[in-house]
Amino acid sequence: MGSTLRAVARRRTQATKKELDCDYEDTICEECGSGDFGSELLLCDQCDRGFHLFCLRPILPSVPIGSWFCPSCSSNRNSISRFPLVQTKIIDFFRIQRSSQSSENVCQVDICKRRRRTSIFATLKKKRRLLAYSPSEDSSRRLEQMASLATALTATRAEFSNELTYVRGMAPKSANCPAYEKGGMQILSKEDTEALNLCKIMMRRGECPPLMVVFDPVEGFTVEADKFIKDMTIITEYVGDVDYLQSRENDDGDSIMTLISAADSPNSLVICPDKRSNIARFINGINNHTPEGKKKQNLKCVRFDVDGEARVLLIANRDISKGDRLYYDYNAYEHEYPTEHFV
Repeated sequence: MGSTLRAVARRRTQATKKELDCDYEDTICEECGSGDFGSELLLCDQCDRGFHLFCLRPILPSVPIGSWFCPSCSSNRNSISRFPLVQTKIIDFFRIQRSSQSSENVCQVDICKRRRRTSIFATLKKKRRLLAYSPSEDSSRRLEQMASLATALTATRAEFSNELTYVRGMAPKSANCPAYEKGGMQILSKEDTEALNLCKIMMRRGECPPLMVVFDPVEGFTVEADKFIKDMTIITEYVGDVDYLQSRENDDGDSIMTLISAADSPNSLVICPDKRSNIARFINGINNHTPEGKKKQNLKCVRFDVDGEARVLLIANRDISKGDRLYYDYNAYEHEYPTEHFV
């Protein structure tokens, strides 16, 4: 995520304007040599050099979402080596379960099951049940989708994980207690839990969500729908290392997500996907303070109590067409964190 005033949003805590000015008081623009207009200085996420938004060519109207790299670093990153499109390598990378039954046959069986399930959901439309994602039927296309994610994870030096992880020295699993949530946390229904578990099973078999990770010189790694996705479909779960918020207040990681916002602040937890993560890390947050931002937002970020454990799901909040980029409200709360500097 490009650095400037958005460092506040990255750290998930409020900061005063004075504190922000101190963060950038020694930074100058590489183009004009001035350190004035600190709030307009954009820092490269690779070389940490500064550039005024208005000194770049083309001029940037606002801080880009995702990682931002200066023209020099961007040209180097455009030559990112793609993960080898070799089935055995991808199977090993994602630790896909091998089965004697062909993946195509298993996929077709599940598609039939989901079609029957859809008819049930149609009769329960008012209840707005969640839908498991429908993977691409072409196994070679799924291979390309997984290779795109493996490329992004490798480039960011992260391991693939599709579950919350609890690391020694951080928050233990016992700390993930939904009862700590201020105001309570909604419980995922039995039917929706089944849909989530089906997503997990499909991913373990190599039937990934129909998503493609692409690299954009402005947004960095970002995610596009690779086929039509229906409203209320579970896109993915937000995963990573679970830690206490108070341990991460000065963390400049660009993807920290709230897991529990506790009434007793020491119990608040966050998800840190910098070392272990899935495709959720590369789905971009969006400015929820502007009409334009709200129009682009096609996912919602929702926290649930799932069998006594707090979990974060990214869910389609409208039908998504193939080729559309995915955006969600990074905050999870409408005004708790500042997002006015998001694109």
